[in-house]
Amino acid sequence: MLDELRRGAANLFAKILLGILIFAFVALWGIGGDLPFRAFGNNAVATVGSTKITSEEFKQAYQDEVQSVARRIGRPLTPEQGQILGIPARALARLIGSAAIDLHAKSLGVTVSDAIVASVIRAQHPELVGRDGRIDMSKYIDIIRQAGYRSIGEYERARKDDLLREQMTETLGAAARPTKFLLDAMHRYKRETRVVEFVSPDFSKLVTIADPPEDRLKTLFEQTQSKYKAPEERKATLLLASRDAVMTRVKVTDDEVKAAYEAAKETYNIPERRRILQLTFPDKAAAEKAYGELSKAKDFNATAAKLGFSANDMQLGTGLLAKADMIDAKIADAAFALKKDELSRPVEGQYSVVLLRVPEIVPGKTRTFDEVKGEIHDQLANERVGQEIQTLHEQVEAGRAKGAPLKEIAAELKLPLQEVTGLTRSGKSGDGKTVINHADAARIAEAVFNATPGVETEVIELSDGGYGWFDLVDVTPERPRTFEEVASQVKASFIEDERRKEIASRTSKLINERKPDEGLEKIAKALNAKIERTGPLKRTDTPPAGVTAAVLQRVFSMPKGAVDSAPTPDGRSRIIFRVGDIIEAPAATAAEKETDRSQATQQLRVDLLDQYVGGLRARFGITVNEKLLAQALGTSSE
Repeated sequence: MLDELRRGAANLFAKILLGILIFAFVALWGIGGDLPFRAFGNNAVATVGSTKITSEEFKQAYQDEVQSVARRIGRPLTPEQGQILGIPARALARLIGSAAIDLHAKSLGVTVSDAIVASVIRAQHPELVGRDGRIDMSKYIDIIRQAGYRSIGEYERARKDDLLREQMTETLGAAARPTKFLLDAMHRYKRETRVVEFVSPDFSKLVTIADPPEDRLKTLFEQTQSKYKAPEERKATLLLASRDAVMTRVKVTDDEVKAAYEAAKETYNIPERRRILQLTFPDKAAAEKAYGELSKAKDFNATAAKLGFSANDMQLGTGLLAKADMIDAKIADAAFALKKDELSRPVEGQYSVVLLRVPEIVPGKTRTFDEVKGEIHDQLANERVGQEIQTLHEQVEAGRAKGAPLKEIAAELKLPLQEVTGLTRSGKSGDGKTVINHADAARIAEAVFNATPGVETEVIELSDGGYGWFDLVDVTPERPRTFEEVASQVKASFIEDERRKEIASRTSKLINERKPDEGLEKIAKALNAKIERTGPLKRTDTPPAGVTAAVLQRVFSMPKGAVDSAPTPDGRSRIIFRVGDIIEAPAATAAEKETDRSQATQQLRVDLLDQYVGGLRARFGITVNEKLLAQALGTSSE
């Protein structure tokens, strides 16, 4: 560990700037960016100047991003969801941006001393520092492990790299100073409020469209015939070795479950857990002295507080701990040998001398075979299903290599074969019915539609770990439908279009006939509708019932008393609204001024960093190995 961590901590500016910098990287190199993708023969996913970003570095950055997003949304992500969210691009952007700044720092000779790194770690984790100024190594190692680093050195090098990049950007942040004009404009924009008056007529009772003659519908059909084309349909035989399907083939006997229980009986037990208080001292003498006071104390917590130990200082971990949860074996043995509320003698652990006390003990439990046999059965089945899937994969592929059709392979392996007919590119039939009953139906449909008749198809890797195969049997090309096939659809489309036109025309006429100084009273009366009025609304407020987000934004671009209309969210009706009042923003409070200044400063920093990173990009040059990137993601290079 850095020696300087045992000395005093110093403050460091720009803790926020790295986060802003990441935002800038995403803006420049995220989804839709114009990275120059080139395939070239080396082991780098990307190069920035002379710096190579390896597949391993990208995979780690990608996993970090996936886990970060998964924690925020509270559930794991599939690879497809990660692609949709742009996680690969964001992970690559982080690496590219960091490499560009590192190159610039190197060219300028900028470095970060170990003393500064130590200061920052101490400042970020004050719980590491004991009363004597020494670091509690067990806590430090726990923090490093939770952060996903394999060693102290790796963690400290990463912190040093972060600080180096902050040094390179903090001058840009320091230069960001929003003007008074900008802050005043922000205040007016954010805090001006407006009152909306509106009516929401029930046009279903006011507008009726008669059924059109057939010749008019035929004319409309001829004008919009492409709208009614029957989509291309495909027929295929589909063989799925999904995890659930293969699980039914896995056999686990009672004897195997019993043997597994006997072989690892202890692992199924619930271990004893304890809440452990730990007081860390610089040496054994100090610990002995404290033991003398604490062992005689009537109020342990009060005496510990006088010695400088708060409740949080003493708490080891975040709650109840099993013995296996503890890093230091000596301290673990001592803690689990204590009786409830007993104070230990000084324990010389691997990194420090401590006193221990156990205020709470939750006994462990020995679970019987009957209690865990279901759990063991499922565990054995889950272990074997993967092997069974791989065996089936090899058997199916062997059959395909011999030229056997899937129907024959399915019969031989006793696997269900699906006859898929009427499949469209959407994964459903032309009338919207489900054709493939599987979570990966859309992916399977895409594969079927990417296949070429007469050409052997590739295996599909399913999201549950299984596999799918298909033979393309027939292709029905897209075709124009006859009028008789779609007459009801054409009629419904005609009536809906005419209805919307009539509603828009009637609404426009009523608004145009209104005098400039009039409210909505005449319009409401003509449409047999009630006038509603909102309270004062800001631009950023959630629209109240009856007012859409589009209406609220439109209101803020209109003068007081102006009237307009807008479609309802479903597009089938219209809202007529008026700017009832405009209330200027009141004088800004001190808190509002500070919030605006902070937000404006941050945005200015982002803009400056965008320009800075753009300059580095042009200076050093960036290339991305598209093929290797796809391999790292486990996707096709296409």
